[in-house]
Amino acid sequence: MGAVILDGKKLAAEMRADIAAKVAELKRDFGITPGLGVILVGANPASISYVTAKEKACTEAGMYSEDIRLPEEASQDDVVAIVRRMNLDPKIHGILVQLPLPKGIDESAVIGAISPEKDVDGFTPENVGRMVIGEQSFLPCTPHGVIKLLERAGVETSGRHVVVVGRSNIVGKPVAQLLMRKTPGCNATVTVCHTGTPDLSVFTRQADILVVAAGHPNTVTADMVKPGVAVIDVGVNRIPDPTRSRGYRLSGDVDFDAVSKIASVITPVPGGVGPMTITMLLYNTLASAQRSK
Repeated sequence: MGAVILDGKKLAAEMRADIAAKVAELKRDFGITPGLGVILVGANPASISYVTAKEKACTEAGMYSEDIRLPEEASQDDVVAIVRRMNLDPKIHGILVQLPLPKGIDESAVIGAISPEKDVDGFTPENVGRMVIGEQSFLPCTPHGVIKLLERAGVETSGRHVVVVGRSNIVGKPVAQLLMRKTPGCNATVTVCHTGTPDLSVFTRQADILVVAAGHPNTVTADMVKPGVAVIDVGVNRIPDPTRSRGYRLSGDVDFDAVSKIASVITPVPGGVGPMTITMLLYNTLASAQRSK
């Protein structure tokens, strides 16, 4: 029969409608408009596209958005100064610094300058630490979106074997930490694989749930999964394609056509995890504004 396709666009639209309703209530009852401050350094096309999408999503949700764009040659001090100004701005409830930053700027120093109370990306050491030990924190947007997609699909995670391919600080590590938590929608046994894993297929064939965030197309092929696996493909790769008007097409890290014939559920690329990332950013910004009442 083939896999059920997890429609991230549909779930994101439903969640955004709920977020917009709660934003309207917050404005009406408390006079508070959730505000997101976005800092973009340089002219990376993918980053510009992503930031533009975030700004559009804020507007549609009724949120305030402040967009600061700096040239490629901006200094680390320039970026940190804007972060510190936003930390003190009562109109801003969430701060997002678009990554990657240009060479010469220490990302850790910039992220570390964000107030944990406004760290809606969940990247500061304080929020990462709170997440790991199970305290209240802003959860990283993409990993949190993965959890929401699994919940929506009715995929049982408790006691199941989850294999995560990739160990980045943005996706691989935090999604593994979240899935290990003893909470509803998590409580899984988790294995993390990466570039140092000798034979990836040994582990991926054991997975009841497979989360792939490797950053390379066709990292996982049909011979590497078992029947009935639930597949979450986090990868977004630009593949040259002269037949497309943009000159490229988007592909995930999983061989979708082949694996979808074996899996029970699978996310497409685009239209799977991507829409959930921005949605969870709005979710966190709203939560931050609600706490400011």
